[in-house]
Amino acid sequence: MTDRVVKKIVIAGGGTAGWMTAAALSKFTGRAGIDLCLVESEAIGTVGVGEATIPPISGFNAQLGIDENEFVRATQATYKLGIEFVDWGGLNERYFHPFGTYGFELEGINFHQFWTKARLNGEHHSLDEYSLNALCAYQGKFIRPEPDHGAVVGRLAYAFHFDAGLYAAFLRQIAEINGVKRIEGKIEKVVRGSESGFVDALMLESDRRIEGDLFIDCTGFRSLLTKGEAGGQFVDWAHWLPANRAVAVPCERIGDPQPFTRSTARSAGWQWRIPLQHRTGNGHVYCDEFMSADEAETILLDNLDGKPLAGANHLRFRTGHREHFWVGNCVSIGLSAGFLEPLESTSIHLIQSGIAKLISLFPRKVNSPREQNEYNRLMRDDFEHIRDFLILHYKATKRAGDPFWDYVREMGVPDSLTQKMALLRESGRFFKYDAELFDLTSWLAVAEGQGWGPEGYNPMVDALSDKNLGQSLGNMRGVLAKTAAALPTHQAFIKRYCKAPPVAFESTR
Repeated sequence: MTDRVVKKIVIAGGGTAGWMTAAALSKFTGRAGIDLCLVESEAIGTVGVGEATIPPISGFNAQLGIDENEFVRATQATYKLGIEFVDWGGLNERYFHPFGTYGFELEGINFHQFWTKARLNGEHHSLDEYSLNALCAYQGKFIRPEPDHGAVVGRLAYAFHFDAGLYAAFLRQIAEINGVKRIEGKIEKVVRGSESGFVDALMLESDRRIEGDLFIDCTGFRSLLTKGEAGGQFVDWAHWLPANRAVAVPCERIGDPQPFTRSTARSAGWQWRIPLQHRTGNGHVYCDEFMSADEAETILLDNLDGKPLAGANHLRFRTGHREHFWVGNCVSIGLSAGFLEPLESTSIHLIQSGIAKLISLFPRKVNSPREQNEYNRLMRDDFEHIRDFLILHYKATKRAGDPFWDYVREMGVPDSLTQKMALLRESGRFFKYDAELFDLTSWLAVAEGQGWGPEGYNPMVDALSDKNLGQSLGNMRGVLAKTAAALPTHQAFIKRYCKAPPVAFESTR
């Protein structure tokens, strides 16, 4: 009966998505009298949905009561202050997308309006000089902001690089302590009600039947519970984000890990570099219409910092999302819901966002159409907002000569992105839509870094004299530079507070 009260939740699939969901839900289900189990098979590999994150992950961990030092040690993590982009705007160019903010407001007006006026008047101080995150990243500095560190250090925003497999294992311990039952087995069949179409049970290969009231699909790209008609059509964004394949290889870490991710544009996509304590994660995202798998792997292997530690792992994907994230009594979270390439480290965030919305809209009864519709609307907005920001990276490029880059530079883009780019380009104006993830700092960093920065500014800025403007900007640079210089190194901070035990690798190459 679809009007029964939800008393049992079944999570299909483990990995990062499954155990993040289990750990978060387990905080509430036991006290609410709801049974929670997770079904996974050790015989089925998982896709690492990302080893780099964005700052909201700290809030997720904090809500679970996780000690940050313990988490960093357990996952071989390092700290992340932003992303360096190499060769994106044009060859031999680079820029930094920092977390946090640029500069300080003046007269109640956003800092970048004053910076833009100074730039147009001939000043040549980069945005990086006004970002504590950028200054610390390039100097290899880090400190975890504490209340007694002062307002300037308090502006330092951070996320993490970590081993996704170790993170899933870490969360599994938390979930099981909170009462989550793990069931080993491969899912052979999804049993649905003949009239309602709702999921009644999962049949395992062992003929074991797992019944439930609410099901969470965390089965990755396989989407075992929501593929086909159940999840509606797939909303395909390949025409805007044409990269559809990736090859990944871990390698030996050379030198101290830098506190930032690096994204280097290649002829038909881009390469990531993610430094962990025990190794460096590397991957090459590309479009197979413009490059073969062998060529992509060769480019990746030729541009590693150190010796490969495993064989190349090739992945196929489609950019977009399922038309419906919540159908009947089944909610898709993680790769089963959709995929956006990891250019801005949003894969784990979309898992986190899906979990948070599910908790906020948790249904009392199995059939909950109002909650379902609202969840679908909110998740669709999340995907579309991130989609537009990712497209910006490809559209706002001066690269020419490579067929891939010629295509993305000339392609049409969603109207929502056209409007944002025009406002930012013409007068430096930016407004977030609803609960949009990326803010002014992010959009300004990419646009300016790739040669699409503001060509005008808010005329209210002219109320401040050029002399006072120059002094104010100079004071900002001085304070931020002095602060960054005084901080400990990233490696020294890790060594003191959260150094992970050594891990031995056996190369399979």
